[in-house]
Order: sequence, then C-alpha cells, then structure tokens
Amino acid sequence: MFDISTAAVVFGVVFLAELPDKTALAGLVLGTRFRASYVFAGIAAAFALHVALAVAAGSVLTLLPQRPLQAVVGVLFLGGAVLLLREAAKNDEGEEEEERAKTPSSATFWRVAGSGFMLILVAEFGDLTQIMTANLAARYDDPFSVAVGAVLALWAVAGIGVLGGAALMKRVPLRVITRVAAVVMVLLAGFSFYEAITG
Repeated sequence: MFDISTAAVVFGVVFLAELPDKTALAGLVLGTRFRASYVFAGIAAAFALHVALAVAAGSVLTLLPQRPLQAVVGVLFLGGAVLLLREAAKNDEGEEEEERAKTPSSATFWRVAGSGFMLILVAEFGDLTQIMTANLAARYDDPFSVAVGAVLALWAVAGIGVLGGAALMKRVPLRVITRVAAVVMVLLAGFSFYEAITG
C-alpha cells in the first residue's frame, strides 16, 4: 500500500542530502558533453537500482568495504577526465565544434547511458543517501512508499544536474566546458582517493 506522506518525507530528506553530493556535479559534467536524455536515462536507472538494493538489503550495504569502493570511484573519475581531455585535443585540431557538441560520433544512446549508469552505480554504492534510504525503509516499514520517495528525489537531483549541464553548453564554448569538466573530474577523483585513504 502506498502512503503519500511517507513518500513525501523520504523525498524531502533524500533530495536535501543528495543535492550537494558529487553525483549531482558528475551529472552536470556529463550533461555538458552528451544529450541530456541519454545521460539522464543511465543515471536514473542506476539510482533506481540503488534504491531497490537499499530497500531490499537494508543496512547490510553499510558493511561493504568503503576504501576499495572509493578507490574504484576515483579511477572512474580519472578515466572520465582523460576522455574529456582527449576530446578537447580533437576539438583543437579543427573539427566542427557545433556538430560535435550536438552528436559526438561515439555518443550512441547505449554508450552514453551506460557510462552514466556505471559512474553512478559505483559512485553511489554505500553512499549516505543509500544508507539513509535503507534506514528510512526500516523505520517506516513501508518499502514501496520509501522507494518511490527516494527514487523521485534522486531523479530530481539528477535532472537538475543534467539540465544545468545542457544549459551551460548553450552559453559557453565547448572547448572551455571540456577543459573545466576534466579539471572537475580530476578534483572528484582526488576527493574519492582521499576518502579511500582516510576512510
């Protein structure tokens, strides 16, 4: 049975917890490079899987080793930075910037959505909002309402990030966005490695 008040409380709590998270920034970065709908589809699928795992497995997810997980996240962000810098180098060689912005040759739906899915799947595993969702599911003893509230909150944050990236692309030259995005990815990688070392 669905309880709208439980879903609303969960939505508010998870939305506020996820908004300042690095995942929203990652969504924004991906949104500057690829079609927003492709990016959102991958991120949304990853968030749905995370919520399902949190509700089903509860607090067992908190027992997973965080250091290796953060190290993997760091490697993924570094890989993203390298790919962005390679893209920037190609742009500097005189390829048509506008066409590449609209449809990069390798930016098929499955490739873009898959990249967004894998990044969020690993980055959010055992994250605060996933643990929070598991705790809320245990507290309310209403897995369906908690799952709906959590998924909608995470999708809202992802949508804000991805649309923000797409809007930014219309106002700032692609080569500038690409380099800034690469720097952001390197910083996120550094933060993840820091968490892996100190966690």
